[in-house]
Amino acid sequence: MVQAKLLDKVYRLMQMWKDGRLGGEVMPEDANPHLEKSSCENYLYFTLPMALNYQRNSYMLWKSALQTYQDKDTRFVFCPKHCLERTFSEVQAALTQYKVALQREKQTQNWLSLCDTFVSLFDGDIRKLFDLCGNDVDAIRNFMQVSNKKKFPYLSGTKICNYWLYVIYQYTDRVYQNMERLTVAPDTHVCKASRRLGIIDDAELASGNVQQIVIDRWQDLLQNTPLRPIDVHTPLWLWSRNGFPAL
Repeated sequence: MVQAKLLDKVYRLMQMWKDGRLGGEVMPEDANPHLEKSSCENYLYFTLPMALNYQRNSYMLWKSALQTYQDKDTRFVFCPKHCLERTFSEVQAALTQYKVALQREKQTQNWLSLCDTFVSLFDGDIRKLFDLCGNDVDAIRNFMQVSNKKKFPYLSGTKICNYWLYVIYQYTDRVYQNMERLTVAPDTHVCKASRRLGIIDDAELASGNVQQIVIDRWQDLLQNTPLRPIDVHTPLWLWSRNGFPAL
């Protein structure tokens, strides 16, 4: 009975989103240079800034990323090999010019660490990660979050890894073998929306383990339904961002 009531709320929320009542006509990642979907450059554009998407306005992050790409003097940061040929200070200056990096030292280092990973493991081509893992969501996450976690600073995190995989699916030509294995990306908005719906309670929202709790609850709730966990991510995010209009 409780599950049926929760699912009814979820379907109403999904309908609000489809009807355009939650906004979202323009998403943060829509700020991009519209590169060839299958190109290495396109994959890197939607990968590197993700490692800097920490407690900040996503629209501003991707606006900054686009400005950085459009400036021929700072575009080099999107090429791992070129980044590693520059000094730390040069990369830092390029990343902070349009505020892609807000934490000058830490975020520049994270960016360079990812560049080093991409060059050392994949010759600078992040597409090879997906190929290596057979486009299997679980295999990709295991490679990044278990086998090589330290090589993927922040990108391997519980929240951002799933959302990054979703963005890659949305903005590149990548097709996964098991899309249903993508979970919600439990950022602040998604966690608050999950509480608002009654998926979690107040104590769980305040828990240090709230991200995993939210992931597990959505996977359980949506079993044997037409919805995949990642399908509800954007509606939840927009619902919270817009102050929870009545369902």
